[in-house]
Amino acid sequence: MGVVIARTGRLARLGDPLAYAMDRAAAALGGRLRLVGRDSRSDAAGARRAVRELVEVERARIVLTLAGTRVLPAVADACEEAGVPCLSSTFPWQVYHHGGGPRRWAYHFCWGLDDIAETFADLWEAAGGTGRGVGCLWNDGPQGTWSRHPVHGFLPAARARGHRLVDPGGYREPATAPAGHVAAFREAGVDVVTSAATGADLGLFRREAARQGLRLRLLTCSRWLAYPPAPTAPGGEVPQANVATLVYWTPSHPYRSSLDGTTAAELAEGYERVTGNQWLQPLGLAYALFEVAAHALATAGDPAAPASVAAALGATRLDTVAGTLDWTSGPAPGIATVRLAGGQWQRGRRHPHELVVVDNRRVEGLPVGGELLPLDAVP
Repeated sequence: MGVVIARTGRLARLGDPLAYAMDRAAAALGGRLRLVGRDSRSDAAGARRAVRELVEVERARIVLTLAGTRVLPAVADACEEAGVPCLSSTFPWQVYHHGGGPRRWAYHFCWGLDDIAETFADLWEAAGGTGRGVGCLWNDGPQGTWSRHPVHGFLPAARARGHRLVDPGGYREPATAPAGHVAAFREAGVDVVTSAATGADLGLFRREAARQGLRLRLLTCSRWLAYPPAPTAPGGEVPQANVATLVYWTPSHPYRSSLDGTTAAELAEGYERVTGNQWLQPLGLAYALFEVAAHALATAGDPAAPASVAAALGATRLDTVAGTLDWTSGPAPGIATVRLAGGQWQRGRRHPHELVVVDNRRVEGLPVGGELLPLDAVP
């Protein structure tokens, strides 16, 4: 197995759970497969170089990755050029599937933009009823563009729930002047805002909202909110405190690995013990990558033949530490889906801030960990 891992650059934190999962999977596989990693350097050129090395030098039969907006498609496209199956995750499936050309060798599992919209709408309604105005703090990059997409994006599901979306237009990252967005939200009477901003841009927006007197009841945000909040603003503010977000994996999820029987709780505990860092949501999906790849290689008629491995991936339905992943009934060819719950970053007991599940209606067997707090609650 070849693994494209961000070990340097801006996506390096995403590489941490994948590196840990790779080491743990290697031990679980007991030498039956050779696992080799290469650094993507957090950019598309580095990702393509990593794939070439894995395929041409290491003779990888399958390439795995968790990556970002530009890096993950670069890995998939490089695998396509090399004629080697690619298995990936942590990228909304519509953006992955519709955002590139036809891919014969690409297999992916994740949630959809519509799933984010439905989960966020659950939270908006929990904070104050249906049919409310929701401000859209979306950038002018791929995240904002796809969120606005009239067919494949965030908008159709949110509007179908009766929500009026207020979108003043995209901003360029990093944000420098969110005053226009704040003013537009004030004029529209908005007290709920949704976003996919970075932590730094979220902090800038919250400070500007306070300066203009915009009182927000709730802020929902995806993308960077997979990671524990950290002070990134002047005075040690924590921009993500009490921000609600999507939950795709936690130690409380009722799942177990097909490789070694590891539970979600045991996987998170092992990560914290070995790395000394707080568990991250991508950890469960990272370990599931190795589960699915091992299953495909074991069930392929000829594990040395790319077409045979690809066929095995397409026929996979497997219970993993990230839940049941099913490529036989996905929303599009090569796609399996992951269920979402609603969560919020709140003051924690073991860590300064912890991701608390506040709405579990879409994930069977996942316990609720607390109530949804107002945005201005003590962080």
